[in-house]
Parts: sequence; structure tokens; C-alpha cells
Amino acid sequence: MAIQVVSWNVAKRHAPWRELAGMDADVALLQEAGNYPADVADKVDTGPSESWDSHRWNSDWWHGRFPRLFDRWSKVVRLSDRVDVEWFRQVSPIGWVDDDEIAVSGIGTIAAARVIPAAAEPFVVVSMYARWLSPHPSTHSKWGTGYSDGSAHRIISDLSAFIGSTDPATHRIIAAGDLNTFYGATDDNRLVLAARDRTVFERMDALGLESRGPQAPEGGRQADPTPPGLPADTRNVPTFCPAGRPPDSAASQLDYVFASRGFHEQVTVRALNSPDEWGSSDHCRILIEIEDD
Repeated sequence: MAIQVVSWNVAKRHAPWRELAGMDADVALLQEAGNYPADVADKVDTGPSESWDSHRWNSDWWHGRFPRLFDRWSKVVRLSDRVDVEWFRQVSPIGWVDDDEIAVSGIGTIAAARVIPAAAEPFVVVSMYARWLSPHPSTHSKWGTGYSDGSAHRIISDLSAFIGSTDPATHRIIAAGDLNTFYGATDDNRLVLAARDRTVFERMDALGLESRGPQAPEGGRQADPTPPGLPADTRNVPTFCPAGRPPDSAASQLDYVFASRGFHEQVTVRALNSPDEWGSSDHCRILIEIEDD
């Protein structure tokens, strides 16, 4: 029986938690997650707060400057008793960590855990959220949204700690989430910094992490017509729909899945992005299935 993992940016909403609890999935990799509603408390397990809340390891430098450090997090959530989950506690970006720790360099960008199926080899899962960052005030930049590739590269640096050999067969990793990047963006794409976005996917590949899309045709429906700023033969599938718009108008793919080379052959990915399966967030769910060894 395949292990099912769901990656989903839930936009700090309560309704997605209820939808997750109603799915027959084993693990969820969430981004922008707040607290779950009380009525699903017995159906979800988010692990110790040390695995996602960077208030735990940050100093008090932000006191008096911000009312809180952050209020929405990447989380790994256990949804079924078909797997055990061992969460990695977050610590500051030190050079040596204990077996149950992960060094984290970006606030709210990452959460990681070891998934232990009943009848298959364990694997590491990583929930990724490439937060938008504002340019330094000295730049006098007009980029109102900021840039996401800085967060993405911090995530990749943290994730690379789980890779201790150039032989990809020595690790079993699935990393998924909202990278706020456009795969394959052309240089005239006005929504992203195309050259910088490309470096995110190139660096993942250099680590031995294969992109699993989702990509058409098996990975979900495509936008029609092809959005500007993408090549005519793009296989991107939309995973994000701005608030207030119907899901069938979605055009942008911001969510991606990567798996260790070799292990990736056991991993299939599909965006649940048709209007009738989109779900209650501005991002659709990404269904990841891992076949038993």
C-alpha cells in the first residue's frame, strides 16, 4: 500500500485542517500553518513545538520591535497510525547538531521529520516555505513584494545537512512546499526574477534531488491559455489562485516536490487542482504517493 503525503500551503486557515483530517493520508507537509481547530485535535499530530516554532531557538532580539516573531509556520503533521514520525527539533544555524535536531537559518521556512512506515524503509520529509524577503533599505528598491529566492536558498542550505555523500542512494528525502518561484520562467516574465529562480532548481539538482513536479499531463490540469512569461511547451500546472478568484482561473505554479535521485522512482505527484478538488486555501493540495519498497 502506498504511503500518502500531502503538501499544502493552508494560509493560516482552519478549514484546511478539517479537510486534511478527512483525507486518508498519512503525513501532511504544511506551509503558513497556524494552530489547528479544537475539533480535529484527536486527528492530527503536529509534534513538539520545538520542531516548528522558531520562538524556541531565537534570542529575544525582536522583543519591542515586533509583537511576535512570526505567526505561521511550516509543519510536519502525522495523520494516520500507519506511520510513526520522529520530528527534528529546530536549533539556530550551528555547525554541529544532535541526531534529533536540524539547524535552521530562516524563520518559518522549514520543518523536517523522519517518517517510519510499518513495512518500508524510513525517509526524511521536509516542508518548505520560501518567504518573501524585502530588499535592504539602502537599495531604495521598488520591489514591493520582495524576493523569494533568498529564502529558498536558505532552505536548501538547511536541507543539504541531510545529504552526507555524493551517492544519492545513501539518502531518502522528500522535500515539498511553496517556493514562490516559477519553474521554467522566461526572462521576460514580469512576476519573478527568472534568472534567480532558475538557480533554485539547479541547486536542488546538484544535491541529487530530482524534481517530481507536479507537471502535466499526469500531474494535474494546465492553465489555458499558457500564462505569459512561460515557454509554449511548459508542463507547469497551476497550484495558486489569488483570493477571491475561482480555482479554474488559476495560472501560477508555486508549489513543487523533490525526491532523492533513485528514491524518486518510487514517488508520484499530482496537484489536486481541478475546481472540484481544489480545497479551502489559495493553494491547492499536492498529493505525493510513495510506493512500498
